[in-house]
Amino acid sequence: MPDDTTRAKRDDTPEESRRTRLSRIFDEDAELYDRARPGYPTELYDDLAELAGVRTGSRVLEVGCGTGQATVPPAARGCRITAVEAGSRMATIARRNLAGASAVEVVTADFESWPLPEEPFDAVVSATAFHWIDPAVRMAKAADALRPGGALAVVRSQHVTGGTEEFFVKVQRCYERFDPATPPGLRPPAAADIDGSDHAEEVARSGRFGPTVFRRYEQDLTYATSEYLELLRTYSGHRALPEAARKGLLECVAGLIDGEYGGRVTKRHLIELGVSPGR
Repeated sequence: MPDDTTRAKRDDTPEESRRTRLSRIFDEDAELYDRARPGYPTELYDDLAELAGVRTGSRVLEVGCGTGQATVPPAARGCRITAVEAGSRMATIARRNLAGASAVEVVTADFESWPLPEEPFDAVVSATAFHWIDPAVRMAKAADALRPGGALAVVRSQHVTGGTEEFFVKVQRCYERFDPATPPGLRPPAAADIDGSDHAEEVARSGRFGPTVFRRYEQDLTYATSEYLELLRTYSGHRALPEAARKGLLECVAGLIDGEYGGRVTKRHLIELGVSPGR
């Protein structure tokens, strides 16, 4: 099932334009995004502290904070955070969610054009957002933002095999009917088949970081029909469909969940943390 975790291609201008357009689409309904998108496991923040030094007093730059799902826990642990978010509605909700955190600043700006402050950061963190940043800029600018010995930490998430597996096979009929870009027979990959090599290779090509260390976490999350439709409505590919196609797709998905799965399905998410020490 397509969602916005699919890696954007990098090599041609039309695809770059599509990447930019899709990266802005989340801001259309930031309240829905904040309500429907799942957070990250506690273990991830423990590993951020261990591998990237993100702990009390650390100066952290977060790239693409969204509504603050991955900002609130480090703030609660005493980090000093500058969070950069391109979407004005998303940034407004992030400020609301972080209202009690005096050591956090949310900046509304494109990371690519935002001027880095003179004081470097201990860590640059990006949670399910780094793939939306211009690939010609993201590695070099992240490295420029770090102090010597700092670290880049990138969190990525993807739907993988597990949960209500039969549903995710059958639901492809809905996608193939209403979204002609859906490859026939598309299936979620197995978690074991995702090794982070594409990210590690990009890091290595930049020449600005040491080898990337990965930690992985799997979450099974169960959704009622209405909750699952809300989640789908936060995905960029779904939001980009023509209105009639999107409406038909969501009705088809809802009919399948209610008609064959008792109004509830479970989706397995693979969350991958990659930490790369700066040079």
